[in-house]
Amino acid sequence: MKNLFFAILAVLLCFSVSHASGWERTLDFNLTLTQNSYSDSWVGGEAGSVSWMGNSNFKAAKQLSPKVNWSNTLKLAFGQTHQQEQETKNWRKPFKSTDLIDGESIARLTLGAFADPYVAFRAISQFLDASVPEVKRYVNPITLSESAGASKLLHKTETTELLSRLGFGLRQVINREIVDTLSQKTETQTTNDGGFEWVTDFKTSLEKGKVSYSTKLTLFKAMFYSESDELEGTPEQDYWKSVDVNWENILSASIAKYLTVNLYVQFLYDKEIDLKGRLKETLALGLTYRLF
Repeated sequence: MKNLFFAILAVLLCFSVSHASGWERTLDFNLTLTQNSYSDSWVGGEAGSVSWMGNSNFKAAKQLSPKVNWSNTLKLAFGQTHQQEQETKNWRKPFKSTDLIDGESIARLTLGAFADPYVAFRAISQFLDASVPEVKRYVNPITLSESAGASKLLHKTETTELLSRLGFGLRQVINREIVDTLSQKTETQTTNDGGFEWVTDFKTSLEKGKVSYSTKLTLFKAMFYSESDELEGTPEQDYWKSVDVNWENILSASIAKYLTVNLYVQFLYDKEIDLKGRLKETLALGLTYRLF
């Protein structure tokens, strides 16, 4: 829990500082809702459902001095789906449809050289761990990443930016594992690894900001793993050596002042979790409010 406290404190510090003057900031909220229902006398096999999803995206960047640039991003998303029983038309308990907490802070030394040194911190989690419905675990698991290396701003205009960085990173995965379901007792387990990280960020906007697209590709190649000795001699002993992939894509189009279409596509590959890649796609039409 101490690691969790410091992780949340570090992210909040970055975003509280970024509210000072002189920062380039963007913050928007998006809420979508889909609903249909049927009476208990309805025939035909249909069942009602209610789905809602809310998300927000925040970014703050500032050239603190001619040689120091600081950028912070925070993505939050949560949604649920409620469904009726097909026969009785009674409503079931809701289940999650999306859940994300993702904050990152990057400091670059803009020295005017071929590449700029950087340090970065990232925290990824979710609001509710629903993998075991009987035990509610909030903000679990947590993945903390610290990295340092060289970055290159490959392209930058008023509407487009392409930044790539390569460095060495450390990761800690903090997971409150369930010891006893009946008593809801949990035990915190932490694993560590380290290796090379390559991250590329691209964003662009069209039609005077009405259409925007951003993508983030993260590749991580572990060179050591704290649990490697325990895996020795098992079929999974070398899985941790495989390259982890996280590719996120966000396409947003403003139809009216407060009406926006959002498409989110994420591809994940982590051989320790699944031998196949995992794909997530969310298409939403809903109300959007841009604070600044």
